Amino acid sequence: MKFSQYILPVFFTLSLLTACNLEKEIDLDLPEYNNQPVVECYLEPGQPFRLLLSQSNSFFAPFDTNLVNFLENISIPGADVNIRYDGNTIHLQEGTYIDPVNFKVFNYASDQDVPEDYSGPFTLEIVLSDGSFIEGTTTILPVIPIDSVVIQFPDTGNPRDTLARVLTYLTDPDPSTENFFRRHLHWNSLRDSFPYQDFISSDKLSDNELVTFGTGFNFPEGDSVINTVYHISPEYFNYLESVFNSVQANGNPFGQPSAIVSNVSGDANPLGIFTGLSYNRVTTIIKK
Repeated sequence: MKFSQYILPVFFTLSLLTACNLEKEIDLDLPEYNNQPVVECYLEPGQPFRLLLSQSNSFFAPFDTNLVNFLENISIPGADVNIRYDGNTIHLQEGTYIDPVNFKVFNYASDQDVPEDYSGPFTLEIVLSDGSFIEGTTTILPVIPIDSVVIQFPDTGNPRDTLARVLTYLTDPDPSTENFFRRHLHWNSLRDSFPYQDFISSDKLSDNELVTFGTGFNFPEGDSVINTVYHISPEYFNYLESVFNSVQANGNPFGQPSAIVSNVSGDANPLGIFTGLSYNRVTTIIKK
């Protein structure tokens, strides 16, 4: 017993002393990063043709906290941008354009609106100032309507349980084929750049025609929630999945980087997405 009384404190002391040298600085010889053009173009029926053309940056590059300077540094000027559909050519002029609803910024746009009744292909063609090109093709999928939004309070009888959850239901239009969705849930306002919920899903997760999205019991009576369900293409699904994976990989400096899966191509070696936006949006007030 006396031996154990002495050996345990000695072992603990030695552990503390050896732990002092566990920290070591490591110099990483990183390869030089090559910037790539980044395209974001979302075709929303009834809204102007708009596009953001920027360039990617190194993870370790300094971040300019001045928004104006930041946008100037990442924007790519001097590009010739055209979108073609059904025999029409829409030329997007360079400038600064702001979506007043979502406060999103674009640097190429047209005063012509995306058609609301066209289901054929759209083709994007970009020629950069150095002569390199970017191209892509997409369509606008049909809207999948939200069937109902159910506000549910806990059935406990406890007066302190005043927070509700939100259940959103829609019907799968064709269970025989895989459909893809992006779900946004905003709390009180669309102007928050970070929705309360933002995830992608497919109808493979449902074993019948009913697709359900839910939340936790987080919403007080009197607040409002804005449900948006996007019907997205497989290409947009893969792009978003790769972006989410890349964000997670960036949190580990020793992990393998995650590649962005794009649907734009060309000798400019671009990243990004060219896709249609088909969605249904329902605003609901939280009440019993």
